[in-house]
Amino acid sequence: MMDLSSLHSMVVPNISIHDKFSFDEELYHHPDILKLSEVLVDGDIVVKDFKDAFVGVIKGSMVLADSISLEEVSYPFEIDFDDYLPENYIKNENTLDIFGFLWENIVLEVPLRFTKVQDLSKYHGDGWRIIREDERRNENNPFLKLLNDFEEE
Repeated sequence: MMDLSSLHSMVVPNISIHDKFSFDEELYHHPDILKLSEVLVDGDIVVKDFKDAFVGVIKGSMVLADSISLEEVSYPFEIDFDDYLPENYIKNENTLDIFGFLWENIVLEVPLRFTKVQDLSKYHGDGWRIIREDERRNENNPFLKLLNDFEEE
């Protein structure tokens, strides 16, 4: 929790944050994030239009499962934030739940699919193989007629 009382009483024009935050794996669980490095926060909490706002950068690295190989891969992220703080993270009007705010923004950075696999040829089985998007053909696709019907509607 961060104390915002000096900002709200206009003793200081902003509250600077230049710190690293660690997230306990048990406290914040997300099915796609396997590990999360220390998160570096560099910015200021200010008052804009009578609302609390954060202007700064949030960066770190998360470990995800590769979408194809399922191996652990590092995915760096950097969030440029310049917006109002959500009201649900301001407690008692003078304290900020910084971990909740950071966690929400980190989760938004988790990609739907992420892979570092370059050679798809080793991913195949009995009657199937993984192909690149440019190798895809629609000539023998039994669902192509259905797709065309949906596009017409």
